[in-house]
Amino acid sequence: MSLAPQELENSASKFAAEAIKLDSQGARGMAIANYQRAIESLVKLIQLYPENKLNRVYQERTAAYQNRIKALQMNNVEVEPAVDPKATPEEQKQSLAKNELDSLIMKEKPNVSWKEVVGLDDAKNALRESIVYPAKRPDLFPLGWPRGILLYGPPGCGKTVLAAATASEIDGYFINVDAASMMSKWLGEAEKNVSKLFQMARGLAEKEGLPVILFIDEVDSLLGNRNSEIGGEIRVKNQFLTEMDGINGKGKDLKLYVIGATNKPWSLDWPFLRRFTKRVYVSLPSLEARENLFDLYTSPLHKDDKVKSGDLAKLADGYSASDIKDICQSAQLMVVNDLFHSPNFGEEVLGEPKAQPRVITTSDFKEIISRRKPSVSMEMIRAYYKWTEQFKAL
Repeated sequence: MSLAPQELENSASKFAAEAIKLDSQGARGMAIANYQRAIESLVKLIQLYPENKLNRVYQERTAAYQNRIKALQMNNVEVEPAVDPKATPEEQKQSLAKNELDSLIMKEKPNVSWKEVVGLDDAKNALRESIVYPAKRPDLFPLGWPRGILLYGPPGCGKTVLAAATASEIDGYFINVDAASMMSKWLGEAEKNVSKLFQMARGLAEKEGLPVILFIDEVDSLLGNRNSEIGGEIRVKNQFLTEMDGINGKGKDLKLYVIGATNKPWSLDWPFLRRFTKRVYVSLPSLEARENLFDLYTSPLHKDDKVKSGDLAKLADGYSASDIKDICQSAQLMVVNDLFHSPNFGEEVLGEPKAQPRVITTSDFKEIISRRKPSVSMEMIRAYYKWTEQFKAL
């Protein structure tokens, strides 16, 4: 009879915690043994549940424990302990918690401007109304403002860039969280991760009085509905609902915002959708937006004067913003490849200019577009439109 997934995860968590404790005390042999037992539990979990969305995270933890074992097995080599062995047990626990949380988040303010967000006017307006304007003039919002915003749509259309551009408009913090890692960076304690994350964000917002944007990418990894709950996911979801309710009921002056991004909004349960009072569709770029994107990405390239962004935009109907960037990048790679394969390449004379690639032509772009299909299918677009008709909230 095989162990249930929760038992395997708890087993891995227990052995890993014991390994770290022994590691900090300098007991190498016993630490290695416990790291190995944690690895065995994770490997068994991956083998028994190959479709589990968290397997990537389990594999990362397995690799981390294996690397630690290798470091501890090196004879006569000073190995820095996982935590300060002279610290009290409570201080060691807090140190581990801080290190783990820091590895999950990014608090630097992004260097992204609104100019880099081409098109998407509805989404930009929704974010300005909900975050930028209240941050600058909170006195104009006697009834408060939305604190939960869901950005959904096809991959590669600018959801992350939108959130980053919003953060760059305000004087505050941008906390970028990987939802999949949040689920089991600390095995068996995912709900505690959620609690600690919101506690940290609230602390920054309350103590310094500055806006804090908590951006959760692939939020469906954290809150998506599933036929079988693995790894305490019910507890994680309940904790998230509790934290979101705390934000919404804290008072109109708290400048803490949660922006969730997902390619699969239909996988979110209704209780979570209700907490995201703004639900914004980040769609494929329009013809005008595609033209502006080609202007942006071809501006640094050496192209033929006959290359017109408007013509390219018409050819790229149905392509995402990231697809268009890839097309322009491929055009540059094509002419560089031609240069490297030219007969006289590499015979530059000292003191003379190096050979340069030929100009990029419209034919080059047409060839690339003929070989590169859109990353978003019409079936996916229809699914987004159908969901939008039911749940969109600008």
